[in-house]
Amino acid sequence: MEYVYAALVLHATGKEVTEEGVTNVLGAAGATVNEARAKALIAALEGINIDDAISKAVFTGAPAVAAPAAPAPKEAKEEAKVEEEKEKEKEEEEETGMEGLGALFG
Repeated sequence: MEYVYAALVLHATGKEVTEEGVTNVLGAAGATVNEARAKALIAALEGINIDDAISKAVFTGAPAVAAPAAPAPKEAKEEAKVEEEKEKEKEEEEETGMEGLGALFG
């Protein structure tokens, strides 16, 4: 979620939303930056009018009732790629955690 917030900060301040910008905002906030996630966000935002997306968003705190429309084929491929990257990142985090546990048992 912090990647989306970084993009919104860049947009709100009139800066171009780029991978480098997102990385810089997160780094300035002291967050550990995953370059793949920043790249995936920028790819997902390609062709999106952020102002329109914000104006259409419902901020009620409740989930939307209507189901979203099926993504276009290109969007579906991008979403699949993003999901694949998220799964890979999760696996890497789990492996890193397991390495730390190994040190406990000598």
